[in-house]
Amino acid sequence: MASKIDSGLTRRHMLMGAASAAAAIGLPRSGRAETLAGITKRGFMTVATEDDYRPFEFMKDGVATGYDQELLEMLKKKVGFEVRQDIIPWTGILPGVSSGKYDAAVTAILVTPERIQALDFTSPVAASVDFYLKRKGDPKITSIKDLSGKPLGVEAGSAMLKLLPQLEDMLKATGGTLGKIVTYQGYPEAYQDLSIGRIDFVVNTFLSLATVAKEKPTVFELGEAISKPTYIAWAVQKGNTELLKVFNDFLLGARKDGSMYALQKKWFDTTFESMSVEPVANI
Repeated sequence: MASKIDSGLTRRHMLMGAASAAAAIGLPRSGRAETLAGITKRGFMTVATEDDYRPFEFMKDGVATGYDQELLEMLKKKVGFEVRQDIIPWTGILPGVSSGKYDAAVTAILVTPERIQALDFTSPVAASVDFYLKRKGDPKITSIKDLSGKPLGVEAGSAMLKLLPQLEDMLKATGGTLGKIVTYQGYPEAYQDLSIGRIDFVVNTFLSLATVAKEKPTVFELGEAISKPTYIAWAVQKGNTELLKVFNDFLLGARKDGSMYALQKKWFDTTFESMSVEPVANI
């Protein structure tokens, strides 16, 4: 849902605030997004999904799959227009929605205060906590305190960067410090560098790292939680309230009939039935 704005603010102030927030997180100033009426008239909606972010969305044998992808396929059957999908790297998704290139981002976006100022978020589709991933059997890392001073990998432009101060506080409590932060255009590159020893651990959501560790159990090992719980949601351009309602009606309906929780069990081996209806930023 859109964050509440004091009714005394003018439309000009609201637009300036959104533009400032967009600039703060590296998004371009917004072009005009297509309204629901416009989408209905032209007959299709454009959405962007990520190309390689397991288990939410990724390619398998040339076919898009994953939790978000299956939810999107369900959505396509509910709306009265075509849904056209672009599968692109993460770094192009939020700028694409903010600029109006895409009508929505159907991908796993961690909800942060900065992002709420720049985009409107749907009701959460999942919840998560950040963990660290290390090389299998690495004797240098047996607990969080051993992460002190060691180089870590994280995706560029991700909310995981925003969560790193929580890890830094944990390390300070043990007399340690946060090591060199290496950013990547995508997580597959970070995992590759971890496997060959260029970095010592990778920070990402539990849901994603658990999948990686399960798929490559002789290479990687899941560590411990290094953040507070956060919500994951989809996004539309700021102020596109009618389109946001289309998404929320679908997502809340999928909660009510249990189909969302069935997909969560399939892809995450757990369910998040106590999630907030609102996209709360816990960072």
